[in-house]
Amino acid sequence: MTTIQAATYPIHFEEKGYNELSNLIANNNYSSLFVLVDTNTLEHCYPRFIQLLGTEKPIEVIQIEAGEIHKNIETCVGVWNVMTELGADRKSLLITLGGGVITDLGGFVASTFKRGIDFVNIPTTLLSMVDASVGGKTGVDLGVLKNQVGVFANPELIVIDPEYLHTVTPREIRSGSAEIIKYGMTHDIRLFNEIKDNPNVNIVDLIHRSIEIKNEVVLEDPKEKGVRKVLNWGHTIGHAVESYFLESEHKEALTHGEAIAIGMICEAYISHKELGFSKEKVNDIKKNLQQIFGIASITENDYAPILEYLIHDKKNVGGIINFVLLNDYEDFKLNCTTSQGIIIESLKFYCQ
Repeated sequence: MTTIQAATYPIHFEEKGYNELSNLIANNNYSSLFVLVDTNTLEHCYPRFIQLLGTEKPIEVIQIEAGEIHKNIETCVGVWNVMTELGADRKSLLITLGGGVITDLGGFVASTFKRGIDFVNIPTTLLSMVDASVGGKTGVDLGVLKNQVGVFANPELIVIDPEYLHTVTPREIRSGSAEIIKYGMTHDIRLFNEIKDNPNVNIVDLIHRSIEIKNEVVLEDPKEKGVRKVLNWGHTIGHAVESYFLESEHKEALTHGEAIAIGMICEAYISHKELGFSKEKVNDIKKNLQQIFGIASITENDYAPILEYLIHDKKNVGGIINFVLLNDYEDFKLNCTTSQGIIIESLKFYCQ
């Protein structure tokens, strides 16, 4: 797979990525190297990483607990303290080796430690390969409110190594495929068709195109003032549902992709009501996404708390809930609004 050039950094694939990372380390005379991992990636991914990384420099490994629940400022404080104790300075390099929690949190830790040190992302899940690691967004959650604290900061480079996908569960692969479906609906319907028409599709074949789409959007709008908002398709309701299920004692937590699939179904319904998006396509989206991701239990008792989480969405301005909606596949409209009544209708539609 060919290298993709982002605004200030390259996105390399497979073994070329490790060669370029080794060159980066050799050419920049870093004072110290740190690798941020979680309990899963230390066991399953670090051995491959250290085998392919060509450097004689000593590496300090910093481990955090796995899971979205640990993507918070308290974990950052722990990592900052460990780096300080190990003598990190402004010429240190932090390499993140993990999924979206690691790349989001690690990028934030690096971009704020001593007002910013270099970092490199090596995503190990499908979700982080096609979305979280690319685009310069870093940050952590505030309680269960997702990505409320963070900064835009670009890595020095990104290494995409699909071999790491052998270390994650089929559920996590499905979760990442939701972001690929998002790119399909908004930019290249072939991606959605490939997934829905072929249950045995080789997902690796769709990674490069997905990253291309995200990179093209980010190049046009680095800080989400305009067209980058399209990357939030499915995420307005999806994030609210994800946060609610994470917080509720009576719900089993959803993966990010499972929640975004719910969001895409609901927001497709809202697109039909507000923009005339084809009802046939809305029904097709619902049928296919529920086949892929299953059906979460959402009842009338859940509507009010989900609406409450929607109010806290970081994309809102002046208390107004903003949506990305579809006129048609590959034809979207930004900064849309709707009524609470239609939002509730969309949740009912999901459950029918």
